[in-house]
Amino acid sequence: MSIQSLGVGSGLDLESLVGQLLEAERKPKTDALDSREDNVEAEISGLGKLKSKLEDFQETLDNLRSDESLKGREPTINNPSEGIEPFSAKASNSALEGDYNIAVTQLASGSRIETADAIDGGFASSADTVLSAGTASLTFKIDATSDSFSINLNAGDSLEDLRNAINGSENNFGVTASIIDTGTANGGAKLVFTSDTTGEGNDLVIVNDNDNAELDRVATTDSAEGALYLVPVTSAQNAKATIDGIDVESQTNKFENVIENVSFETSELSELDIDGITFKTSKLSIGFDKEAVEETIREFVTNFNALQAEIKLLTNYGESELEEDGALAGDSLVRGIQTGINNILFSSVDSSNLGGLFQIGIEYNDQNELEISTNDRIGLGSGDDRLQDALDDNFDEIAALFTDESQGIAVRLYDYVEEYTSYSGLLKSREDTAKDQREQIFDERLMLELRLANTEQILRDKYLNLDQTVANLNSTGSALLAALG
Repeated sequence: MSIQSLGVGSGLDLESLVGQLLEAERKPKTDALDSREDNVEAEISGLGKLKSKLEDFQETLDNLRSDESLKGREPTINNPSEGIEPFSAKASNSALEGDYNIAVTQLASGSRIETADAIDGGFASSADTVLSAGTASLTFKIDATSDSFSINLNAGDSLEDLRNAINGSENNFGVTASIIDTGTANGGAKLVFTSDTTGEGNDLVIVNDNDNAELDRVATTDSAEGALYLVPVTSAQNAKATIDGIDVESQTNKFENVIENVSFETSELSELDIDGITFKTSKLSIGFDKEAVEETIREFVTNFNALQAEIKLLTNYGESELEEDGALAGDSLVRGIQTGINNILFSSVDSSNLGGLFQIGIEYNDQNELEISTNDRIGLGSGDDRLQDALDDNFDEIAALFTDESQGIAVRLYDYVEEYTSYSGLLKSREDTAKDQREQIFDERLMLELRLANTEQILRDKYLNLDQTVANLNSTGSALLAALG
């Protein structure tokens, strides 16, 4: 029987009665489902926030567990004059402390080749052709390297055509061609070749591949390498410097490991002394990069406290009925994370002479946060004092404290946090379980609505019969009263 509006026949408010009966059955079940869903959504959100903070902390640990961030060496350069900075320097973590007096006496450069003056068989103008007839090619190379490229020329090509072909070659290894017009009849136009391949013995070679007579004017040799034509105006040369009076050279302007585990790159000649001959030296000092290490340690403290603050917010119990509990209040998983981190944080590290974080000034304060204190509360110096002492006296031991493969605090913490944050970690498993519960609640809502729809149909059928019976009785009563009346 189809659902109809109840109470029309009997005059009774049966529609409202059915609605109240359905609501009485729906409300407690819906409230229970709403409560469960709120809790599950809060749990999913809380787990997401916790995982995000753990990943932020893990990123800090990833940086801290590497020697690169804790064994840095800092080069400092003091030049005789502020306006002249002959070189810059870098030092690896294994560089030894020391001072070096360095003077840059020559910069590395490539070779330079110029065509002859017009009066000596060169070119009167840039429009002059370099070929009288036929086709030919030029090969540009450095004999000491494998660098090489060729240019094909056609009859009638000019200096400008040759210049453009050289500069536009996709295989060009660093040769630049330019035209200089001397403005005189004797000088004419000069084609200039410069190579950026530096170092003694790395002069540019230009080969006249087809022994074309016109191309002899822009080549250093012919294909048989028998005849010699142009010669470098400037030959390629090494960079030269003195280190504590010792002469050193490099084919480029970068000196690698001339000082062990230190590199420096020259950019200009050192300043000349008053005699105009002697080069003044700059002082290169290699020391520990204490500032960077201290910054890394303080960043560790800051990010740990950010994690602790998020955990506190998520696990907080409301102090009144108006204050809600945290999404993960009383959660054993979170307590386990905190306990594990704390156990590692202040464990003993035998591989470092420092022994533990307390020796570099890190300790808990009254708010249960890590800090590097500025006050001496227990007679062992302030946290800041202990940190500065460690930086001054046990610099490399700080790295061992965090980075030792078996005992390092950052190494162990990173691996521990990874158990929770990885794709197959414990937090992902908890999130998946909570999402399954959310799906289950959704299914239960659908089942509840189906049951209520069935119950409504039963109630409507039941009260429709009542409505019809009362309507018939009313009709019969009215007929009897009319007959008797």
